[in-house]
Amino acid sequence: MSTFVLVHGAWGGSYGFRHLRPLLQAEGHQVFTPSLTGIGERVHLASKMDITLSTHIEDVANMIFHEDLDDITLLGFSYGGMVVTGLLDDLASKVRHLVYLDAIVPTDGQSGLDVLGAQGQALESMAEGGFVPPIPRQLDTPEATAWSDARRAPQPLGTITEPVRLARPLEEGGFSRTFIKASADPGEANDSAFWQAAHMAKASPKWGYHEIETNHMVPMTRPEELAAILLGIASS
Repeated sequence: MSTFVLVHGAWGGSYGFRHLRPLLQAEGHQVFTPSLTGIGERVHLASKMDITLSTHIEDVANMIFHEDLDDITLLGFSYGGMVVTGLLDDLASKVRHLVYLDAIVPTDGQSGLDVLGAQGQALESMAEGGFVPPIPRQLDTPEATAWSDARRAPQPLGTITEPVRLARPLEEGGFSRTFIKASADPGEANDSAFWQAAHMAKASPKWGYHEIETNHMVPMTRPEELAAILLGIASS
């Protein structure tokens, strides 16, 4: 049995893994999907505190501590790549395998805006009152898109402006690592931060690499294909 901790992306929540969770649990694995402060089902906290990347790192670290988790397969989806990276200085010994799912892969001292480059600058310019409005994301049907859109919440700006801290490079960690790329996102530039990370992982013997032919919202559009990859990782 493996223990999965799945960290969602910007504007999202744990609900984004609602189709993936049962597929992993059906094979006997534990699955934890924390929601990050100020978004998802914790959106009601958005106006009550200053929310930064550190807040979201603490959200997940506290869940790992209180649930007493170890030997974890830790997955960061999209912006969640910032969060899982930020956990490593304190919790790397608890991580068995690290998965970036179409995610930001920062180095020490980089913020999400830094990694995203021009796209990050565009997001910052959109911010209103310290929050970035959700950008449109299509799912497979109009009904699924409407369901998701109703739940997407503004992202606290501080979560993408605060730099991550990482004492040593990912490749020097005592865990294995995988990048999974959504290879058919129609609005994505060939040199996006996600594709740059994908090319890095694909070329490195220290990374596993997979592609899923769908748009960015992989956990909601292709949960079965994603589950198959994660189950393969768990059995390796």
